[in-house]
Amino acid sequence: MNLYINGEQQTIGDIATLNDLLARLQINPESVVIEHNETVISRKDLAGISVAEGDKIEIVHFVGGGSPEADEHSGSAAPADGEAASAAPPVPAKPKKAAVKKQKTKAQPDGKRSGSGPSNLVVVESPAKAKTINKFLGAEYHVEASMGHVRDLPKSKMGVDIANNFEPHYIVTKKAAKTVKHLKGIAKGKEKIYLAPDPDREGEAISWHLSHIFKEACPDAAISRVEFNEITKEAVRDAFRHPREIAQNLVDAQQARRILDRIVGYELSPLLWRKVGRGLSAGRVQSVALRLIVEREKEIKDFVPVEYWSIEAKLSSEQEPNAGKTFIAKLDKIGEEKPAMNHREVTEAIRQEILSLPFKVNQVDRKERIRKPQPPYTTSKLQQEAYNRLRFPAAKTMRVAQGLYEGVDLGSEGTVGLITYMRTDSVNVAASAQKETADYLRAKFGNDYLPETPPVYKSRKGAQEAHEAIRPSGVLRDPESIRSFLNDDEFKLYDLIWRKFLASQMVPAVDENISVSILAGDKYFFKTTGRRNIFPGFDLAFTGFKAEHSGNPNGKNGDKEAEEEDGALEAGELPQLTAGEILKLHELLGLQHFTKPPSRYNDASLVKVLEEKGIGRPSTYAPTIYTLLYREYVTRKGGALIPSELGEIVADLLVKHFPKVVDALFTARMEEELDKIEDGELDWVTVLKDFYGPFEADVAVAKDEMKS
Repeated sequence: MNLYINGEQQTIGDIATLNDLLARLQINPESVVIEHNETVISRKDLAGISVAEGDKIEIVHFVGGGSPEADEHSGSAAPADGEAASAAPPVPAKPKKAAVKKQKTKAQPDGKRSGSGPSNLVVVESPAKAKTINKFLGAEYHVEASMGHVRDLPKSKMGVDIANNFEPHYIVTKKAAKTVKHLKGIAKGKEKIYLAPDPDREGEAISWHLSHIFKEACPDAAISRVEFNEITKEAVRDAFRHPREIAQNLVDAQQARRILDRIVGYELSPLLWRKVGRGLSAGRVQSVALRLIVEREKEIKDFVPVEYWSIEAKLSSEQEPNAGKTFIAKLDKIGEEKPAMNHREVTEAIRQEILSLPFKVNQVDRKERIRKPQPPYTTSKLQQEAYNRLRFPAAKTMRVAQGLYEGVDLGSEGTVGLITYMRTDSVNVAASAQKETADYLRAKFGNDYLPETPPVYKSRKGAQEAHEAIRPSGVLRDPESIRSFLNDDEFKLYDLIWRKFLASQMVPAVDENISVSILAGDKYFFKTTGRRNIFPGFDLAFTGFKAEHSGNPNGKNGDKEAEEEDGALEAGELPQLTAGEILKLHELLGLQHFTKPPSRYNDASLVKVLEEKGIGRPSTYAPTIYTLLYREYVTRKGGALIPSELGEIVADLLVKHFPKVVDALFTARMEEELDKIEDGELDWVTVLKDFYGPFEADVAVAKDEMKS
């Protein structure tokens, strides 16, 4: 049986259900979330869901600062807020094409060689990342993977000494014990240890935990931090020429987040068990997201549709060369007033009066409009557009992006990271990347498509400006040239990132917006609009994109900015009309409408509102959504996120007893304070003390009020 597992086509024999598949792949059902043909499956239903030829299955593993295993204080399996979710292919990926090469001695970043084995140890998070950078370093470097976090708070108790300035008690996690033992053995005798996890707070925290382990195992080794925004030979070697110390402010910010999440989860979850049932959890960010989803559902249930009508005229010019070419115009005004048509009878009376009236062009307005390109992607924008354009859930987008970042085997070129780091809220672009892109655009499209100076975009408030936007690590690797080395999902996402970045470095498009006022009789004004492109500008970067990717069956993105960027908002073509021209009426229709309730959140719209409200950060959006699905507080139906009865009960309890914890503004302020810890403006212990005092009082009151 051929299945598509995490985007890879795999042949799996002798299975009937999703449970059978997990057993065949030796995966614990309690440690993953399964999405079957774009529907998240509850763990209790795995044995009842049949698997058929061609099914698409996403297997998402939770990794990071916690573990999906159940414990008495965290409920059932799921990551805590702020912990990363990832989905790695559970079976070996299909082999990539590779050229046969003669083995060569690798050069050192500093030009040195060793004849007695590696004297330097390099530690990254994942084997894929280790494999890629190992090819860029010489024989003096031994590269190992930590497999994510190696130390965390214990699962059997809170692990935080609140009375002693919130001192955390870290332990080597059960799943990391074997890895830590291996790393300690490898580290013995090494002169230098380089810690190279991802360039963000979590990567800094992983480095800090690793440094504690290595200081115990080999106190004489020099321990340094290296970071790179892209995994290319030049970037990696340059990073090793400029090692630095671990940035304690970043560690403190991440530590404060972890302790906050532990306190909230540890204190609130038992209250939910008492009131609703065991195994439930309440996280700091996930609870706010759940509240948003539940409140949106209540808006929809309470919504009362209002009837209204419109009148549309199907018209055509009677002048050559446009005679007979029809277009639609809508009744816009009656005299100076907007038409009030709330009932069929009123609409029909107006329609009958108009039927006998002559139509003529009253006024034609033509205005040039400059359409500017959008910045290259941040994490949230990538997740939004990958969902709107490709129908990728947020977790899938991050899984595929992680693979593109960590490296893809490009045959004779070797393994290369194709994109820059994918967890970022900055829109900065390196000057070297802008120069390479300008040279590419000049050669491909000509100087007319290049701005006079490289564009500069403004990041949102609080963005980490030291980071870059998500972009191709080399714009010369156009998607088609490397398509044979990518699976379908990798190609789609890389193509989207590549085009978006290319467009961001080009000149604006120029359109002619046409607005036509049409008069029926002496008081019925109809209106129609059109748009004609005068100069394509950055639109050229998206030429053919919609035809290539058909992830959205409706043919629309669901995002006005994205639609406008790739031309999807192109208005209907109008014939050449002139003021005073008489028009022929073909049909006059009265159309009934009803106001619609607000749409349910989907991955894209929820990520958008979380970012707009300042809730969470780039690394938390996808894990938050998957945690809600995993806990079965939310279900996914046709892409929409719908609260379950359990989710509504939990949200209502939290709003009633802990309004501050689930308040969006309060959560946003906490995020700002975490940012200030990173910037060295606030002390992390002070932030925790300010939070814990009022929170502890609320917990005490709730314990009495929530007695069952």
